[in-house]
Amino acid sequence: MFGIFFEEINHAGAGGLWAELVSNRGFEAGGPNTPSNIDPWLIIGDESSIIVGTDRTSCFERNPVALRMEVLCDSKRTNACPSGGVGVYNPGYWGMNIEKGKVYKVSLHIRSSDAVSLTVSLTSSDGLQKLGAHTIKGSKKSFAKWTKIEFHLKSSQNNTNSRLQLTTSKSGVIWLDQVSVMPLDTYMGHGFRKDLSLMLANLKPQFLKFPGGNYAMGNYLRNAFRWSETVGPWEERPGHFNDAWGYWTDDGLGFFEFLQLAEDLGASPVWVVNDGASLNEEVSTATIASLVKDVVNGIEFARGGPKTPWGSVRAAMGHPQPFKLDYVSIGNQECWMLYYRGNYQKFYSAIKAAYPDINIISSCDGSTISPSNPADLYDVHVYTSSSNMFSRTSMFDNTPRSAPKAIVSEYAVTGNDAGKGTLVAALAEAAFLIGLERNSDVVEMASCAPLFVNDNDRRWSPDAIVFNSWQHYGCPNYWMLHLFKDSSGAALHPTTIQISNYDQLVASAITWQNAKDKSSYLRIKVVNFGNRAVDLNISVAGLANGIKNSGSQQTVLTSSSPLDENSFQQPEKVVPVSSPLGNAKQQMGVSVRPYSLSSFDLLLEASKHGSI
Repeated sequence: MFGIFFEEINHAGAGGLWAELVSNRGFEAGGPNTPSNIDPWLIIGDESSIIVGTDRTSCFERNPVALRMEVLCDSKRTNACPSGGVGVYNPGYWGMNIEKGKVYKVSLHIRSSDAVSLTVSLTSSDGLQKLGAHTIKGSKKSFAKWTKIEFHLKSSQNNTNSRLQLTTSKSGVIWLDQVSVMPLDTYMGHGFRKDLSLMLANLKPQFLKFPGGNYAMGNYLRNAFRWSETVGPWEERPGHFNDAWGYWTDDGLGFFEFLQLAEDLGASPVWVVNDGASLNEEVSTATIASLVKDVVNGIEFARGGPKTPWGSVRAAMGHPQPFKLDYVSIGNQECWMLYYRGNYQKFYSAIKAAYPDINIISSCDGSTISPSNPADLYDVHVYTSSSNMFSRTSMFDNTPRSAPKAIVSEYAVTGNDAGKGTLVAALAEAAFLIGLERNSDVVEMASCAPLFVNDNDRRWSPDAIVFNSWQHYGCPNYWMLHLFKDSSGAALHPTTIQISNYDQLVASAITWQNAKDKSSYLRIKVVNFGNRAVDLNISVAGLANGIKNSGSQQTVLTSSSPLDENSFQQPEKVVPVSSPLGNAKQQMGVSVRPYSLSSFDLLLEASKHGSI
C-alpha cells in the first residue's frame, strides 16, 4: 500500500539521488547557440593565458556543444603558464563530497590539434589541496579525433567541498566534452547515492512513482520529460531544462534508471507518462497519435523481449530481462484541461490493446469513471493544513465500495505550521494514513510529496528527506512512515475509540509478520493530535492467537513542542523511540503523550496452523 513518489524537484535527482558529481557535464545547459554559458564551470587562469568558450563540434549528434580551451601560455619562460597550469574547474552541485580511500570513475572525451598533457584532479574548493590526480598525455595524432578516456582516481583525503580541475601548461587548443565523475561505491552498483538510497530502502516501499508531477509535464512541452531521450549511453542523452523547477538536468537519471531503482528497492514502478499536456500547452486529440505510440514504445522498452525494437535498447544497457512495469499513470492531475479526456481515451485504448494487464491510472476523480471512461485506478492529491489533514482521516469513509480504487500519490501538510517539516505536520499525515489503512478496500496506494530536497535549492517545503553533498536527515514525516512500512500486506482489524469530550485521537490495528524471524505482531497505532495526555484502556477481542507475556514493545514519535523539526545540527531531535512493553495482554492500560504517534507491537503466540 505505502510507497514513494519521486519528482525531480529541489535537485532531488541531479545533485542528489543520482551520484554524478559533475554539474553540466556535457556543456549543454547553456543552450544550443554558441558561445554559451558554461555555468557552473569556471576558468583557471586569466585572458592572457587561456580563452575558454563553447562551439558545436562535439562528436555526439544529439549533444553538439563542446568546450574549447585555447591555451596561450606554455612551459617556456617567455610566456610561462602560472604554477599548476591553466584550465577549467567544476564545483559540482554546491561542492563535491570526496571521501578518503574511495575510488571515483572519471570519464571524458578529448580532441586536440596539438600534443596533449592534461592533468585531471580532484581538489579542495580553492584548488590548493590535491585529493587525487591523473595526467593524460598523447602525441598530436593521439587526439586528432574525439577520443574517450576513462580512469579511476583514489582520494587521499576527505573533503566535503571539493571540485574537479582540468589543467595544462602546454599551449594549443583542446576540446572537451561529456566530463563525468562517479563514485564506484553506489547503491547496488547502479549509480544511486548510497546513503540516500538506503533511506528509501529502509521504508520498504511497495511502489515507486516517477518521474514526477510537473516535471513530467514541463511548463512547456519542449521541456517535458521525454523517456526516449533519456535512455541509451549517457553521453548521447541530450538532457533538458527542467523549466517546472528551474534547473538543467543531464538526464543521467533517466527512464531506465528509474526502472532499475524500483527493481533494486523491490518496488513496483508506476510510470507517469506525458500525455501531450504541459502547464501551458496541450496537444489536441486530433494530433495525439504520435505521442500515444511513443508511450506504447516506452512500455515495450520496459517490458519487451530483448529482440524487440525497444527491448533490444534496454538489453544493450545491461538488462536483457524485462522490468515488471504494471502501472501507468496518464498525466498529472489534468482532468480539467480541454483535451485530457479525449486524449486519455486514446492512451487507454492503445495501451490496453498491447498490454491488457497494465493498470491504467486516470487523473480524473473516481466519480467520473464509467464504462465509457474506464480506469483501473484514479489519482488523488492532497495538500492542506495540518488541522484539515487530520480531519481527512475520514476522507474515504463514505466512498462507494466499487472499483476503481484510488492512488493517493501526493499528500503533504503545507502552510504555517508545516515549517521545513514539523512534528505536528507528521502527526496530521499519520492520522490521514490511518484513515487510508481503514479504507484500504478503496485505496490501493499512498505516497508523500516531495520526497527529497537538496538544502541548497529548496523549491518546496516541507520534504521528507533533506540532504547536501555529504549529509542527510529525515524529517518527522519520514520517521512517521517507518511505523506504516509493515502495513503493506498486513491484515487490518476494526477499531473503535471511546473517549468523552476529546476528538483528537485516531487509531488503527493490524497484524503483521516480521520477515526476519517470522514472528507475528498485533500493531495498534494511536495518533494524539491534541495537547492533552490520555490514559487508554486497550481491549483486544477476537484474535485467534494469544498475546505473549514478553517480547512486545512500544514506539513513540513525539517531542517537546509540536513545531519541533530535525536539522543537520540535530538530525534526530524528532525520531521514533522504542522501549519494551512489559504489560502486554488483551486487556491493558497505556498512556498516550500529547502530540504523539504511538505504536504498540504486541507479540503473538505462534499459531498451531501456521497462520493468525
